[in-house]
Amino acid sequence: MPLHNRVRPDGQIVADPARGTFMGNRGGRIHVPETRTLTSRRWASRQWIICELDFKQRHRRVMGHSYTELFFLDEVTALAAGHRPCFECRRPAAKAFFTAHGGGLKAPEMDRLLHAERLAAQASEVDPRGCPDGTMFAVGTAFYARRGGDLLAWSPRGYSHAAPLAEIPTARPLTPATTIGILAAGYRPAWHPSAGCLD
Repeated sequence: MPLHNRVRPDGQIVADPARGTFMGNRGGRIHVPETRTLTSRRWASRQWIICELDFKQRHRRVMGHSYTELFFLDEVTALAAGHRPCFECRRPAAKAFFTAHGGGLKAPEMDRLLHAERLAAQASEVDPRGCPDGTMFAVGTAFYARRGGDLLAWSPRGYSHAAPLAEIPTARPLTPATTIGILAAGYRPAWHPSAGCLD
C-alpha cells in the first residue's frame, strides 16, 4: 500500500506507487509516525524544499519520527507545487535559483514570498507561449509542462505525449509567479527522463 507522500504539480499530496526523482519536505512533520498517515495540516512551516534522493549515504525510515518526506516526479513538478531547492543537499541548484532571482533574498525571505503565492488565489489563464520552459499548467483536470515548443502531459509515472503549444492557447499556470520569473531568467530545472524521450 503506497504512502500518502507523492506531490502533484498543483501541490496536492496523494498516494501513488510510482517513484519520483526528487524528495523534499514542507518544513517539518505533517504525519502521524505510528500510523504513517498525514494529519490535516499540509505544511509545518514556510520552508518547502526540494532535496536529492541520495545524500551522504544517509538512510531514513520514510514517514518516521522526523519530518515528512515528500516525493516528486522531477524538479519541474516540485517547483510547480511551490517548493525551492535545498541549500544543504542541492547547494549549486539553490545558489543558481536565488541568483536567477537577482541574488538579493535570503532563504527565509524567499520562503515568505513563495508561501504568499501558494496561499493566493489561483492565477487566471494565460497563453503558455508567453511562459518559460519548466512552467506547469492545469488544463481541466490534466497537468502539462512547457518544454520547447510543446506542452508535455504529466502523470505520476512520467510525461506521456507532447501537444504543440498552438493546440492549447490558454491554460492556468500552477508554477508560482516568482518561480516563473526565475525560470525566465535562466534557471534550468531537472526533468524526469521521460521528458527527453518526447523531444
